[in-house]
Amino acid sequence: MKPLAEMACDVLTTADGRAKTTISRKYAALWQEARAKGEIPEIGTASPPEKPARPEKPALLDPHQVPLRKPGTPEGRIAMMHAVAHIELNAVDLHWDVIARFSDIEMPIGYYDDWVKAADEESKHFNLMSDCLEAAGSYYGALPAHAGMWRAAEDTATDFKGRLAVVPMVLEARGLDVTPGMIKLFKQAKAHDAVEALEMIYAEEVHHVAYGSKWFHYLCGREGCDPTPTFHALVRQYFHGSLRPPFNEEKRAEAGIPPDFYWPLAQPNK
Repeated sequence: MKPLAEMACDVLTTADGRAKTTISRKYAALWQEARAKGEIPEIGTASPPEKPARPEKPALLDPHQVPLRKPGTPEGRIAMMHAVAHIELNAVDLHWDVIARFSDIEMPIGYYDDWVKAADEESKHFNLMSDCLEAAGSYYGALPAHAGMWRAAEDTATDFKGRLAVVPMVLEARGLDVTPGMIKLFKQAKAHDAVEALEMIYAEEVHHVAYGSKWFHYLCGREGCDPTPTFHALVRQYFHGSLRPPFNEEKRAEAGIPPDFYWPLAQPNK
């Protein structure tokens, strides 16, 4: 079996979404099979690309240029599923990238177990949403998508704690806030496959946020810094946006993010 960091780079340099998730799930299975036997596979080191390979479509636009569609219409629901698929594909790369990019920093084996599992689940999520799009007569790539999703990875490419703070603990935590409303919309439309997919994504994303919180706290403990003000400083440094309520406080707490982490950073809704 290849060193894990090299496997991560293989995923990152695969452009097509379905191909990327296929190789992601293959490598995750190899890792998990080895770990189930009690083995500790080689992590290795790697130099991942600055940006992951991407298919020609979708066209990537500035966030302000992505067309808004009414969520209560069939077209709006397709746009919403397309946006979720795009987020999940980016998450596949983000989770493999956090393995490869910081592979020179010694971490417990459980760190790699967690992020391989998260990458595997994100791959499953992308495929589920792609299936829903195709069942609705569309496909991933049919609509333009947000170009800014990799910005957090670029900004934190040399800051391990910053990466964990901004990606799982801010960006993915936001998914916990908004997904229940999406599920409600698809239930109203009796889109059962989409509801089932979103409910699975919602349940598993809690764990991904929790992995970020766990390993962020681990690094803070190892380096002797207070997690709460450290988190605030890193989010202010790297997150190009604002944290806006309402927050899913129950699920955030379940994922290990207490209110004193995010409420001091919150901006009131206008």
